[in-house]
Amino acid sequence: MSKQSIEECVRKSLEKFFRDLDGEPAHNVYEMVVLTVEKPILEVAMEQAAGNQSVAAEILGINRNTLRKKLHHHGLL
Repeated sequence: MSKQSIEECVRKSLEKFFRDLDGEPAHNVYEMVVLTVEKPILEVAMEQAAGNQSVAAEILGINRNTLRKKLHHHGLL
């Protein structure tokens, strides 16, 4: 799957989300999307790194301490 395919999946999901609101106001959509997407990103990166946080942080392009904080936040530690 390409970056463009992932982007299209997110776009279609958001369009459906807003349709499903049926006119109700939306709140905190940015935070909702980031938190929803972040957990599987972390899980897959940790799988690809065979549980090695330093390698996973490198894969993700973030600091290892930041990774640990995010893993803890999502209950993955």
